[in-house]
Amino acid sequence: MLRVYTRENDHLVPRDIDVAEPTHAAALNDRATPWIDLFNPTPEEDRFVESVAGISIPTREEMQEIEVSSRLYNENGAEYMTFTSVVHLDTDEPTTSPVTLILRGDTLITVRYAEPRPFLNFALRVQRPGSAPCATGEQVMIGLIEALIDRLADALERVGLKIDTISRAVFHHEEKKGRATKSNDFQHAIVQIGREGDLLSMVRESLVSLNRVLTYHAAVFETDDSASRDARARVRTNLRDITALTDHTSYLTTKINFMLDATLGLINLEQNQIIKIFSIAAVCLMPPTLVASIYGMNFKHMPDLDFEFGYPMALLLMVITAAVPVWYFRRRGWL
Repeated sequence: MLRVYTRENDHLVPRDIDVAEPTHAAALNDRATPWIDLFNPTPEEDRFVESVAGISIPTREEMQEIEVSSRLYNENGAEYMTFTSVVHLDTDEPTTSPVTLILRGDTLITVRYAEPRPFLNFALRVQRPGSAPCATGEQVMIGLIEALIDRLADALERVGLKIDTISRAVFHHEEKKGRATKSNDFQHAIVQIGREGDLLSMVRESLVSLNRVLTYHAAVFETDDSASRDARARVRTNLRDITALTDHTSYLTTKINFMLDATLGLINLEQNQIIKIFSIAAVCLMPPTLVASIYGMNFKHMPDLDFEFGYPMALLLMVITAAVPVWYFRRRGWL
């Protein structure tokens, strides 16, 4: 899909472009078009934008390359900046997708193959008069990055609350629960910890890529005397926000690792407790087994073979020899 946002006074008006209509080329005029959005573009739409804007649109495979030189570069007077965006944050299966920002003059061209929520929110925002600076492509780009940073910050807040909930479930579980219930709770906690850790790694990857984009664009400021003071200030503010969020991500990652180690340790303690019970049971059954083995031998000449109370005496002896170890273990606090 090819959507063009044209400027009207202090807001933008979206318009879907049909590349089959040659008259739509006028809608891509740099002066009136701060933002061109390519969402899941077809080859025809790529070629259309390339011919009108005079730039090269990277393919999806090129956007997925991880080399910095393949993500941040200048070509034909245009800045190419690719970052990793986290999508489906509100679902149980978040994922990442590359997004390319192409800044050419006063026009921003975005190329993406996913629908991050900040794109939709910012697109609705710039359509309201006076709600956001959107006169140039650079202002649109900075506004999009700010929306992405806000979205990642909200995700980190939810992860922090989720980790606190898991912590209370792990360390303050009810003692009256059975061992099977506790084991199920611990297994569920490990699954939740793994999901939150996976999401944290995605958020961190996105923050790092956004930091590279802003750092690269800030370096362009150094050689561009026409860069506005407001744009420079907003970029510096975003860089500080990213640094703070990255530090918070590291803190949450450390907490996630602690929670995982603690949960695995509690599971090991539960397993050791079960093994200890079996070991004590085996020790307690050894003396009765010995008594039963002795009195169960079938030799012709046995001292107690004709004893009238031999059978109940053997049973009583087995009970006593089993009860004495249990009493001793309880007294020592081993059971």
